[in-house]
Amino acid sequence: MLGYILRRLLQVIPVFFGATLLIYFMVFAMPGDPILGLFANRTPAPQVVEALRAQYNLDKPFIVQYFLYVAGIFRGDLGTTFSGQSVAEVLARTLPVTGRLAVMAIAIEFTLAIIIGTVSALRKGKLFDNVSLVIALLFVALPIFVACFLAQYFIAIQLGWFRPTVGAQNNWGDLWLPALVLGFSLFATSMRLMRGSVIDTLNQDWVRTAYSKGLPRHRVIPVHVLRNSLIPVITNSATNFGVLLVGATVTEGIFNIPGVGNTLYQAVIRGEGPTVVSFVTVFVIIYVLVNLVIDLLYGFLDPRIRYVK
Repeated sequence: MLGYILRRLLQVIPVFFGATLLIYFMVFAMPGDPILGLFANRTPAPQVVEALRAQYNLDKPFIVQYFLYVAGIFRGDLGTTFSGQSVAEVLARTLPVTGRLAVMAIAIEFTLAIIIGTVSALRKGKLFDNVSLVIALLFVALPIFVACFLAQYFIAIQLGWFRPTVGAQNNWGDLWLPALVLGFSLFATSMRLMRGSVIDTLNQDWVRTAYSKGLPRHRVIPVHVLRNSLIPVITNSATNFGVLLVGATVTEGIFNIPGVGNTLYQAVIRGEGPTVVSFVTVFVIIYVLVNLVIDLLYGFLDPRIRYVK
């Protein structure tokens, strides 16, 4: 187990350099001059432009910029935005907001997927199963921006259950509406995975053996069926969690959430290489660690899974 964890942690090194180099290159290759973009329609003095380029190392070749940035990371310096703010401060301000939104959305998605998927599998071919599959298909087909606008209009404005936008007030209670939209938009895929996994598990020999030993249904379903059916749903939910951490840009924009998505989008538009690459670097590390935890959880859910030394 320890050797497996160490190997997975060592995989972070090439992923780290590969991801940062690729993203830095993509930002560097974007057309336009980010320094001139700071002045909009105004024409700055050449001396000011050169000073700003030197300040942000934009006057150096690409590979030199990249190694200076990586050296800064190992010193604990994630860089500075074009507005003069520390990238670490921006990340510390926006990541908790997106983190709360992601946790709430995944909790809603996971709960709905487990309950509806299991019941649908146990009632395969019946009314509940057919209705659930149709509703899941509707949520899969519905674009996220349409779902956001519908939720804003009907749930927030017409019914008044939630505020239509979040803004500066972004505590747990203020994020319920966007979290519900994201959770319902994501649950359809997980529900279908859960349904298929439960149906497959119900046909396994150990389930028939459990019934043949006289175990009651309320014991077989949660212990022998549900536990062994969770792996594909957990994998999908973990992937969704990583995607949401990068920022649900559309949802954050519609609900005016000051999270990672909006900040990262604005940084891409302005060509702020250090901001974009620093955000991506942190998320790559988080994503790898989340997947490591999920891999270790597999062994708990399914005793047949063993980690080779």
